Amino acid sequence: QVQLVESGGGLVQAGGSLRLSCVASGRTESISFVGWIRQAPGKERQFVSAISWNRGSTYYAAPGKGRFTISGDNAKNTVYLQMNSLLPEDTAVYYCAAFPYGRGRVIAATTSYEYWGQGTQVTVSS
Repeated sequence: QVQLVESGGGLVQAGGSLRLSCVASGRTESISFVGWIRQAPGKERQFVSAISWNRGSTYYAAPGKGRFTISGDNAKNTVYLQMNSLLPEDTAVYYCAAFPYGRGRVIAATTSYEYWGQGTQVTVSS
């Protein structure tokens, strides 16, 4: 099992920045990808970004491209999401999620992720 704990959410004005952190524990050697997935009120969960745990390859959904940067520090078992130029539509609960090695996983599909953190609220005011 893998445990994930997010931090770093908060209230920020439009145009501002936040950095989210996700600390992994447990069987971290089994992790293939760590992703950030958000859910706005009344909406479905939406893939934001992901990073390969060992190789550092990164992936972004369209809304965050050019504004968000995902990075990892394996020594600290931590993945970060730096969010710049935030917009009111970025308001959501942001979840850190991970899935283990195995076939048939689609990185941008929220259903691929097996392990989930508790979420951290990001609110962007206009």
